Amino acid sequence: MTDNPVTITSVTSQYTTQVAQDLELNNKEQERIGAELSALQAQLKILQDDQSVLHSIQKTLDSRPASTPSTPEPSTSLPQQASGKNTTARRAPSKKAAAKATSTKKTTVQAKKDKTQGTEPKAATASAQPTLIALIRTHLDQQKEPRSAAEVTSALTEAHPQRTIKSTVVRTTLENLVAKSQAHRSKQGASVLYTSVAVQAATEKAAAPVI
Repeated sequence: MTDNPVTITSVTSQYTTQVAQDLELNNKEQERIGAELSALQAQLKILQDDQSVLHSIQKTLDSRPASTPSTPEPSTSLPQQASGKNTTARRAPSKKAAAKATSTKKTTVQAKKDKTQGTEPKAATASAQPTLIALIRTHLDQQKEPRSAAEVTSALTEAHPQRTIKSTVVRTTLENLVAKSQAHRSKQGASVLYTSVAVQAATEKAAAPVI
């Protein structure tokens, strides 16, 4: 029996739509994983820098000169005193040697302090910066109208010039917020716009007819 052409066309259309949706989800998942990978690589770079500093401090400590035993002073005892108590004494270290040892110790301690202090601001800066998702959520809460991913990226880049903010990462984060019901997505023509849940609720409430 010959299949109905209309049925075949309908099934083909359904498969085409499903494949297009699967491709879109695949791309979004790749962007999300890429954003997480970038964050992990940044954390790994900080840990590697800290490891390099710690290795330098360890190398400095290991290279400290080992203390050498003092050379005993030649015995000048008289023959008749040799049969009595032992009068040989170790020569006390000179002032010059003591000063050199003290200077070396201070230099090592200061080097360790300087390098350790050099890592603290970096770690503090990395931990003090708000996350990208927090920045995006705050930005949307402050907007009265929907914003596109490009507009959000431009605004955050201008507000935080010290950070590298990519449009693809912002779009993925916005889609994650929508999936978690923490943001609202709408379309105006070919543009996809995003609004915070609070702003969207206030807009819908204002547009609702008064009964």
